[in-house]
Amino acid sequence: MIEHIVLFRFKSDTKPELLHEIIQELRALKTKVPSVLDLTAGHNFCERSQGFEHALVVRFADKHGLDAYQVHPEHQRVVKDWIRPNLDQLIAVDYEIEGLKA
Repeated sequence: MIEHIVLFRFKSDTKPELLHEIIQELRALKTKVPSVLDLTAGHNFCERSQGFEHALVVRFADKHGLDAYQVHPEHQRVVKDWIRPNLDQLIAVDYEIEGLKA
C-alpha cells in the first residue's frame, strides 16, 4: 500500500473562503479518481507546521495507483485551477506501508 502526503503553504493573501474551496476540491478527488482508496484533506492546527497550513493524505493499493492519480484529468484540473495559482510552497512525500494490503 502507498501513502501520499502533501503539505501546502498557500500565498499569504489567499482568502479563507478560497482555501475552504481548495480543500473541498481536493476532498472530491476521493470519488473522482478510481485508484484512490482513501483521501483526507484539511487545515493544519499544529503550531510546529513551519507555515504549512493544509495537508492532503491519499492512500493507494500500489505505485501504479499513485501514478494513475498523478495523471488523472481531475487531479490535473485541481492542481492547475486551484493549487498552482494560490500556492507558495509544497512538500510531498510518498512511501510504502509495509505489511498493509489493499
